[in-house]
Amino acid sequence: MLLTKRAVLALLTLAATGLVSAQNSAQNSAQKEAPRYQSAAASRDGIGKVYMGREIAAVMGWQGASWLEREERQQEERGDLLLRELGLKPGMVVADIGAGTGYYARRMATLVTPSGVVYATDVQPEMMRMLADGAKKAGLTNIKPVLGSLQSVNLQETSLDLAIMVDVYHELEYPFEVIDSLVRALKPGGRIAYVEYRLEDPRVPIKTAHKMSEAQIRKEAAAHALVWERTASTLPWQHVVIFRKR
Repeated sequence: MLLTKRAVLALLTLAATGLVSAQNSAQNSAQKEAPRYQSAAASRDGIGKVYMGREIAAVMGWQGASWLEREERQQEERGDLLLRELGLKPGMVVADIGAGTGYYARRMATLVTPSGVVYATDVQPEMMRMLADGAKKAGLTNIKPVLGSLQSVNLQETSLDLAIMVDVYHELEYPFEVIDSLVRALKPGGRIAYVEYRLEDPRVPIKTAHKMSEAQIRKEAAAHALVWERTASTLPWQHVVIFRKR
C-alpha cells in the first residue's frame, strides 16, 4: 500500500513525539531517584552527611593515635577473641581497612605467616608512617602499608581472602564507594568483618555517633554483593558482623 506524503509526515511526527515522551519519562525517573547521600545539620560528633538514615561520624585524626595503642585496649575489646572469630590461617591474604597505627595488622601478621600478607590501609599519611614504623620495630615484613582514598581502598581486584574494619566503617565519608571497591578486592567467597561498637547497648562507653546497630550494618551491606554469614557477640563492646562475597 502506498502512503501519501501527508500520511508519511504524520507517521514521522508520531514517532518523534513518542521518542520525546520516552526521553522525558526517563529524565523524570532519574530526577525522582533519591541521591545516595543527604545533608543535615551536623551533630557534635558527625559531619552532617546522612547515608541510609545514619549520620556519618567525624574521623578520629592521627593526633589521637595514642588511643589506638592504649594499654587497656586488650582488656576492653578482647582482641584475642576477635582474632579467633576471624579464623586466620597461614598463607591467607588479608586487609586491615582503616588500620591506623597497625594495632590489629600486627596481630594478624603473626597468624598468617610465613607466606601470608596483611595489607594495612588508611587515608591519613601520618597514620601510614606510624604503621610502617610499628611493623619495622616488630620485625613484621609481611605487613604492606597502602594509602587509600576517600572513595577506594586501592587494593588489587580479587586479591583478598578477608578484610576487617575495626571501628572504622561508621567514619567512612563515602561508605558505598569504599565498600564497593573492597568487594571488588575480595576473592570469590572472600569475607568482610565489620567490627563496630554496639549501639544497642547503652553500657558501651562510646559516643553514640561512633556506634552502629547490627541492623544498620546489615542494611548498608545489603547494597553490595555480600551475603550475611554470621554475627559474633563474644566481644565485650563490639559486634563482629561477617559477610561473604557472592
